[in-house]
Amino acid sequence: MAGPSVTELEEKYVLDALRNGWYGKDAYYYVEKFENEFAKYHSRQFGLMTPNCTTALHLLLSGLGVGQDDEVIVPDCTWIGSVAGITYLGAKTVFADIDPIHWCLTVDTIKKCVTPKTKAVIVVDLFGNMPDYDLIKNYCDSQKIILIEDAAEALGSSYKGRKAGSFGVGSTFSFHRTKTITTGEGGMLLLDDHILYERCKFLRDHGRAPGTYFNTEVTYKYMPFNVQAALGYAQFQRLEELVDKKRWIWKGFVERLKDLPDIILNPEPSYVVNGVWATALIIGKSYNLSKEVAMNKIEKFGAPVRPFFYPLTSLPAFDIKEAKFRNLVAYDISSRGINLPCALNLTEYNLDQYSKIIIQVLNNHNE
Repeated sequence: MAGPSVTELEEKYVLDALRNGWYGKDAYYYVEKFENEFAKYHSRQFGLMTPNCTTALHLLLSGLGVGQDDEVIVPDCTWIGSVAGITYLGAKTVFADIDPIHWCLTVDTIKKCVTPKTKAVIVVDLFGNMPDYDLIKNYCDSQKIILIEDAAEALGSSYKGRKAGSFGVGSTFSFHRTKTITTGEGGMLLLDDHILYERCKFLRDHGRAPGTYFNTEVTYKYMPFNVQAALGYAQFQRLEELVDKKRWIWKGFVERLKDLPDIILNPEPSYVVNGVWATALIIGKSYNLSKEVAMNKIEKFGAPVRPFFYPLTSLPAFDIKEAKFRNLVAYDISSRGINLPCALNLTEYNLDQYSKIIIQVLNNHNE
Protein backbone atom coordinates (compact mmCIF):
# COMPACT_ATOMS: atom_id res chain seq x y z
CA MET A 1 0.00 0.00 0.00
CA ALA A 2 2.77 2.44 0.96
CA GLY A 3 6.49 2.38 1.55
CA PRO A 4 9.85 3.93 0.66
CA SER A 5 12.59 3.34 -1.88
CA VAL A 6 15.95 2.71 -0.18
CA THR A 7 19.21 2.23 -2.08
CA GLU A 8 22.94 1.92 -1.44
CA LEU A 9 23.14 5.72 -1.20
CA GLU A 10 21.00 5.69 1.95
CA GLU A 11 23.11 2.85 3.36
CA LYS A 12 26.28 4.86 2.69
CA TYR A 13 25.11 7.97 4.54
CA VAL A 14 23.57 6.06 7.44
CA LEU A 15 26.72 3.97 7.89
CA ASP A 16 28.80 7.14 7.86
CA ALA A 17 26.59 8.61 10.57
CA LEU A 18 26.89 5.43 12.61
CA ARG A 19 30.65 5.12 12.21
CA ASN A 20 31.71 8.75 12.33
CA GLY A 21 28.81 10.71 13.79
CA TRP A 22 29.77 10.39 17.43
CA TYR A 23 33.34 11.68 17.60
CA GLY A 24 34.80 12.26 14.11
CA LYS A 25 32.06 14.65 12.96
CA ASP A 26 29.72 16.98 14.75
CA ALA A 27 26.95 15.02 16.48
CA TYR A 28 24.35 16.92 14.40
CA TYR A 29 26.32 17.03 11.14
CA TYR A 30 23.60 15.43 8.99
CA VAL A 31 20.79 17.16 10.88
CA GLU A 32 22.18 20.59 10.09
CA LYS A 33 23.12 19.66 6.52
CA PHE A 34 19.63 18.33 5.86
CA GLU A 35 17.96 21.33 7.51
CA ASN A 36 19.97 23.88 5.56
CA GLU A 37 19.68 22.28 2.14
CA PHE A 38 16.01 21.39 2.55
CA ALA A 39 15.22 24.99 3.53
CA LYS A 40 17.23 26.39 0.61
CA TYR A 41 15.45 24.08 -1.85
CA HIS A 42 12.13 25.54 -0.69
CA SER A 43 13.40 29.15 -0.78
CA ARG A 44 13.16 29.37 3.01
CA GLN A 45 15.73 30.90 5.33
CA PHE A 46 15.70 28.31 8.11
CA GLY A 47 14.93 24.65 8.72
CA LEU A 48 14.35 22.78 11.98
CA MET A 49 14.16 19.01 11.88
CA THR A 50 11.76 17.38 14.35
CA PRO A 51 10.69 13.85 15.36
CA ASN A 52 7.62 14.09 13.08
CA CYS A 53 5.35 16.61 11.36
CA THR A 54 2.94 16.73 14.31
CA THR A 55 5.71 18.03 16.56
CA ALA A 56 6.83 20.49 13.85
CA LEU A 57 3.34 22.02 13.78
CA HIS A 58 3.11 22.04 17.57
CA LEU A 59 6.50 23.75 17.76
CA LEU A 60 5.41 26.42 15.27
CA LEU A 61 2.09 27.08 17.01
CA SER A 62 3.89 27.35 20.34
CA GLY A 63 6.51 29.67 18.86
CA LEU A 64 3.71 31.89 17.57
CA GLY A 65 2.21 32.10 21.05
CA VAL A 66 -1.04 30.29 20.26
CA GLY A 67 -2.93 29.70 23.51
CA GLN A 68 -6.21 29.32 25.33
CA ASP A 69 -7.97 32.41 24.03
CA ASP A 70 -7.16 31.68 20.39
CA GLU A 71 -8.94 29.89 17.57
CA VAL A 72 -7.16 28.13 14.71
CA ILE A 73 -9.01 27.22 11.50
CA VAL A 74 -8.22 23.86 9.87
CA PRO A 75 -9.76 21.68 7.16
CA ASP A 76 -12.16 19.03 8.41
CA CYS A 77 -10.58 16.38 6.16
CA THR A 78 -6.95 15.77 7.11
CA TRP A 79 -4.91 13.54 9.38
CA ILE A 80 -5.22 14.35 13.07
CA GLY A 81 -1.55 15.32 13.23
CA SER A 82 -2.40 18.51 11.34
CA VAL A 83 -4.49 19.77 14.25
CA ALA A 84 -3.28 17.99 17.41
CA GLY A 85 -0.93 20.83 18.41
CA ILE A 86 -3.87 23.19 18.74
CA THR A 87 -5.38 21.01 21.44
CA TYR A 88 -1.98 20.56 23.12
CA LEU A 89 -1.84 24.34 23.59
CA GLY A 90 -5.38 24.67 24.88
CA ALA A 91 -6.59 26.68 21.87
CA LYS A 92 -9.83 26.00 20.01
CA THR A 93 -9.81 24.03 16.76
CA VAL A 94 -12.30 25.37 14.22
CA PHE A 95 -13.08 22.92 11.41
CA ALA A 96 -13.78 24.34 7.96
CA ASP A 97 -15.22 22.73 4.86
CA ILE A 98 -13.11 21.80 1.83
CA ASP A 99 -13.27 22.38 -1.91
CA PRO A 100 -15.00 19.63 -3.94
CA ILE A 101 -12.22 19.53 -6.56
CA HIS A 102 -8.87 19.98 -4.79
CA TRP A 103 -10.09 18.93 -1.30
CA CYS A 104 -8.27 21.81 0.44
CA LEU A 105 -9.45 24.98 2.17
CA THR A 106 -10.72 27.95 0.19
CA VAL A 107 -11.15 31.61 1.05
CA ASP A 108 -14.91 31.08 1.28
CA THR A 109 -14.67 28.14 3.68
CA ILE A 110 -12.16 30.05 5.82
CA LYS A 111 -14.34 33.19 5.91
CA LYS A 112 -17.27 31.23 7.32
CA CYS A 113 -15.18 30.26 10.35
CA VAL A 114 -13.49 33.56 11.19
CA THR A 115 -14.30 35.21 14.53
CA PRO A 116 -12.55 37.93 16.55
CA LYS A 117 -10.60 35.13 18.25
CA THR A 118 -9.17 33.68 15.03
CA LYS A 119 -5.38 33.75 15.27
CA ALA A 120 -4.24 31.38 12.52
CA VAL A 121 -5.29 29.08 9.73
CA ILE A 122 -3.52 25.83 8.86
CA VAL A 123 -3.87 25.06 5.16
CA VAL A 124 -3.22 21.40 4.33
CA ASP A 125 -1.98 20.40 0.85
CA LEU A 126 -4.02 17.21 0.89
CA PHE A 127 -2.51 14.24 -0.99
CA GLY A 128 -0.23 16.66 -2.86
CA ASN A 129 -3.12 18.85 -4.05
CA MET A 130 -2.80 22.61 -3.63
CA PRO A 131 -5.41 25.35 -3.06
CA ASP A 132 -5.46 28.89 -4.46
CA TYR A 133 -2.74 30.32 -2.25
CA ASP A 134 -2.88 33.81 -3.78
CA LEU A 135 -6.47 34.30 -2.67
CA ILE A 136 -5.90 32.71 0.73
CA LYS A 137 -2.77 34.76 1.43
CA ASN A 138 -4.43 38.02 0.41
CA TYR A 139 -7.41 37.31 2.64
CA CYS A 140 -5.29 36.27 5.63
CA ASP A 141 -3.09 39.35 5.25
CA SER A 142 -6.14 41.62 5.11
CA GLN A 143 -7.56 40.08 8.29
CA LYS A 144 -4.21 39.80 10.10
CA ILE A 145 -4.64 36.03 10.35
CA ILE A 146 -1.43 33.97 10.50
CA LEU A 147 -1.14 31.58 7.54
CA ILE A 148 0.52 28.20 8.16
CA GLU A 149 1.14 25.60 5.46
CA ASP A 150 0.99 21.90 6.28
CA ALA A 151 2.91 20.47 3.33
CA ALA A 152 3.35 17.03 4.92
CA GLU A 153 1.84 15.36 1.84
CA ALA A 154 3.01 17.79 -0.83
CA LEU A 155 6.77 17.39 -1.23
CA GLY A 156 7.40 17.98 -4.93
CA SER A 157 4.16 19.88 -5.54
CA SER A 158 4.15 23.50 -6.69
CA TYR A 159 1.67 26.34 -7.22
CA LYS A 160 2.35 28.82 -10.02
CA GLY A 161 6.00 27.76 -10.01
CA ARG A 162 6.35 28.16 -6.25
CA LYS A 163 7.15 25.03 -4.27
CA ALA A 164 4.80 23.61 -1.67
CA GLY A 165 6.35 24.44 1.66
CA SER A 166 7.14 28.04 0.76
CA PHE A 167 3.81 29.57 1.82
CA GLY A 168 2.81 31.25 5.05
CA VAL A 169 4.81 32.25 8.10
CA GLY A 170 5.98 28.66 8.36
CA SER A 171 5.49 25.30 6.71
CA THR A 172 5.90 21.71 7.82
CA PHE A 173 6.78 18.39 6.23
CA SER A 174 6.52 14.73 7.19
CA PHE A 175 9.14 12.05 6.65
CA HIS A 176 6.99 9.17 7.90
CA ARG A 177 7.78 5.77 6.39
CA THR A 178 4.87 6.19 3.96
CA LYS A 179 5.96 9.59 2.64
CA THR A 180 7.83 10.46 -0.56
CA ILE A 181 11.11 10.72 1.33
CA THR A 182 11.46 9.05 4.69
CA THR A 183 13.46 9.01 7.89
CA GLY A 184 11.19 6.30 9.33
CA GLU A 185 9.54 8.96 11.44
CA GLY A 186 10.52 12.59 11.15
CA GLY A 187 9.47 16.08 10.24
CA MET A 188 10.73 19.52 9.23
CA LEU A 189 9.69 23.06 10.08
CA LEU A 190 10.63 25.76 7.57
CA LEU A 191 10.69 29.45 8.50
CA ASP A 192 11.86 32.84 7.23
CA ASP A 193 11.64 35.01 10.35
CA HIS A 194 14.86 34.87 12.36
CA ILE A 195 13.22 35.72 15.69
CA LEU A 196 10.55 33.03 15.23
CA TYR A 197 13.25 30.56 14.17
CA GLU A 198 15.30 31.23 17.31
CA ARG A 199 12.19 30.90 19.47
CA CYS A 200 11.22 27.56 17.92
CA LYS A 201 14.80 26.31 18.14
CA PHE A 202 14.82 27.22 21.83
CA LEU A 203 11.49 25.47 22.42
CA ARG A 204 12.72 22.35 20.58
CA ASP A 205 15.40 21.47 23.17
CA HIS A 206 14.14 21.83 26.74
CA GLY A 207 14.33 25.62 26.81
CA ARG A 208 18.07 25.90 27.14
CA ALA A 209 20.74 27.97 25.48
CA PRO A 210 22.79 25.95 22.95
CA GLY A 211 25.60 23.98 24.55
CA THR A 212 24.48 24.75 28.10
CA TYR A 213 22.53 23.02 30.85
CA PHE A 214 20.84 26.26 31.93
CA ASN A 215 17.08 26.05 31.35
CA THR A 216 15.00 29.22 31.45
CA GLU A 217 11.64 27.64 30.54
CA VAL A 218 10.04 24.20 30.66
CA THR A 219 9.61 23.39 26.97
CA TYR A 220 9.69 20.33 24.70
CA LYS A 221 12.17 17.66 23.70
CA TYR A 222 11.64 17.59 19.95
CA MET A 223 15.23 17.03 18.84
CA PRO A 224 16.05 14.82 15.84
CA PHE A 225 19.11 12.57 15.69
CA ASN A 226 21.98 12.25 13.27
CA VAL A 227 21.34 8.73 11.94
CA GLN A 228 17.73 9.64 11.18
CA ALA A 229 18.87 12.79 9.38
CA ALA A 230 21.50 10.90 7.39
CA LEU A 231 18.74 8.73 5.93
CA GLY A 232 16.64 11.80 5.15
CA TYR A 233 19.55 13.66 3.59
CA ALA A 234 20.30 10.71 1.30
CA GLN A 235 16.64 10.46 0.32
CA PHE A 236 16.62 14.20 -0.38
CA GLN A 237 19.42 13.72 -2.92
CA ARG A 238 17.02 11.46 -4.84
CA LEU A 239 14.00 13.76 -4.53
CA GLU A 240 13.40 14.28 -8.25
CA GLU A 241 13.52 10.53 -8.90
CA LEU A 242 11.11 9.77 -6.05
CA VAL A 243 8.61 12.49 -6.99
CA ASP A 244 8.74 11.27 -10.59
CA LYS A 245 7.82 7.78 -9.38
CA LYS A 246 4.88 9.13 -7.37
CA ARG A 247 3.65 11.00 -10.44
CA TRP A 248 4.20 7.89 -12.57
CA ILE A 249 1.92 5.93 -10.23
CA TRP A 250 -0.76 8.62 -10.39
CA LYS A 251 -0.55 8.95 -14.18
CA GLY A 252 -0.67 5.17 -14.48
CA PHE A 253 -3.94 5.03 -12.59
CA VAL A 254 -5.36 8.00 -14.52
CA GLU A 255 -4.59 6.30 -17.84
CA ARG A 256 -5.87 2.87 -16.81
CA LEU A 257 -9.10 4.20 -15.28
CA LYS A 258 -9.86 6.85 -17.90
CA ASP A 259 -12.84 4.96 -19.33
CA LEU A 260 -14.60 4.72 -15.99
CA PRO A 261 -17.31 7.40 -15.83
CA ASP A 262 -18.04 9.57 -12.81
CA ILE A 263 -14.79 9.23 -10.87
CA ILE A 264 -12.26 11.85 -9.73
CA LEU A 265 -8.56 11.38 -9.02
CA ASN A 266 -6.09 13.97 -7.71
CA PRO A 267 -6.46 17.07 -9.86
CA GLU A 268 -3.66 18.98 -11.56
CA PRO A 269 -4.89 22.33 -12.85
CA SER A 270 -2.67 24.32 -15.21
CA TYR A 271 -1.08 26.33 -12.38
CA VAL A 272 -0.21 23.30 -10.21
CA VAL A 273 2.35 20.52 -10.41
CA ASN A 274 1.09 17.74 -8.15
CA GLY A 275 3.67 15.66 -6.28
CA VAL A 276 0.86 13.15 -5.58
CA TRP A 277 2.08 11.61 -2.35
CA ALA A 278 -0.95 9.31 -2.60
CA THR A 279 -3.47 8.82 -5.39
CA ALA A 280 -7.01 9.27 -4.09
CA LEU A 281 -10.13 8.11 -5.94
CA ILE A 282 -13.53 9.71 -5.38
CA ILE A 283 -16.33 7.40 -6.50
CA GLY A 284 -19.17 9.26 -8.20
CA LYS A 285 -22.61 9.36 -6.64
CA SER A 286 -24.04 7.44 -9.59
CA TYR A 287 -22.44 4.27 -8.23
CA ASN A 288 -24.28 4.56 -4.91
CA LEU A 289 -21.22 3.01 -3.29
CA SER A 290 -19.74 4.10 0.04
CA LYS A 291 -16.01 3.92 0.66
CA GLU A 292 -16.53 1.17 3.26
CA VAL A 293 -18.39 -1.06 0.80
CA ALA A 294 -15.91 -0.30 -1.98
CA MET A 295 -12.96 -1.10 0.28
CA ASN A 296 -14.55 -4.37 1.36
CA LYS A 297 -15.03 -5.42 -2.27
CA ILE A 298 -11.44 -4.48 -3.19
CA GLU A 299 -9.99 -6.30 -0.19
CA LYS A 300 -11.82 -9.49 -1.22
CA PHE A 301 -9.42 -9.58 -4.18
CA GLY A 302 -6.51 -9.54 -1.73
CA ALA A 303 -5.62 -5.98 -2.70
CA PRO A 304 -4.69 -3.22 -0.23
CA VAL A 305 -6.78 -0.07 0.06
CA ARG A 306 -7.15 2.76 2.55
CA PRO A 307 -9.99 5.20 3.27
CA PHE A 308 -9.93 8.86 2.35
CA PHE A 309 -9.44 10.80 5.58
CA TYR A 310 -12.54 10.84 7.75
CA PRO A 311 -13.84 14.28 8.74
CA LEU A 312 -12.11 14.87 12.05
CA THR A 313 -15.36 16.17 13.51
CA SER A 314 -16.91 12.74 12.91
CA LEU A 315 -14.29 10.91 15.01
CA PRO A 316 -14.60 10.21 18.75
CA ALA A 317 -11.50 12.35 19.33
CA PHE A 318 -13.57 15.46 18.49
CA ASP A 319 -17.18 14.30 18.00
CA ILE A 320 -18.72 17.57 16.81
CA LYS A 321 -22.02 16.25 15.49
CA GLU A 322 -23.35 19.53 14.09
CA ALA A 323 -20.33 19.82 11.76
CA LYS A 324 -21.85 17.39 9.27
CA PHE A 325 -24.56 19.96 8.56
CA ARG A 326 -21.96 22.71 8.07
CA ASN A 327 -19.07 20.94 6.32
CA LEU A 328 -21.16 19.26 3.64
CA VAL A 329 -18.41 18.81 1.07
CA ALA A 330 -15.98 17.26 3.54
CA TYR A 331 -18.54 14.69 4.66
CA ASP A 332 -19.66 13.95 1.09
CA ILE A 333 -16.17 13.59 -0.44
CA SER A 334 -14.90 11.52 2.47
CA SER A 335 -17.86 9.15 2.27
CA ARG A 336 -16.97 8.25 -1.32
CA GLY A 337 -13.17 8.46 -1.23
CA ILE A 338 -10.50 5.78 -1.10
CA ASN A 339 -6.71 5.86 -1.39
CA LEU A 340 -4.99 3.66 -3.96
CA PRO A 341 -1.55 2.09 -3.42
CA CYS A 342 1.33 4.57 -3.46
CA ALA A 343 4.34 2.43 -2.52
CA LEU A 344 7.54 3.36 -4.32
CA ASN A 345 8.15 -0.26 -5.36
CA LEU A 346 5.00 -0.51 -7.51
CA THR A 347 5.43 -1.90 -11.03
CA GLU A 348 3.46 -1.74 -14.28
CA TYR A 349 2.09 -5.17 -13.43
CA ASN A 350 0.87 -3.94 -10.02
CA LEU A 351 -0.92 -0.98 -11.62
CA ASP A 352 -2.45 -3.22 -14.30
CA GLN A 353 -3.79 -5.74 -11.80
CA TYR A 354 -5.04 -3.16 -9.33
CA SER A 355 -6.78 -1.10 -11.99
CA LYS A 356 -8.56 -4.22 -13.25
CA ILE A 357 -9.88 -4.78 -9.74
CA ILE A 358 -11.14 -1.18 -9.48
CA ILE A 359 -12.84 -1.46 -12.87
CA GLN A 360 -14.45 -4.77 -11.95
CA VAL A 361 -15.67 -3.48 -8.57
CA LEU A 362 -17.21 -0.32 -10.05
CA ASN A 363 -18.68 -1.99 -13.15
CA ASN A 364 -20.31 -4.69 -11.04
CA HIS A 365 -21.20 -2.53 -8.05
CA ASN A 366 -24.88 -3.49 -8.06
CA GLU A 367 -24.26 -7.22 -7.99
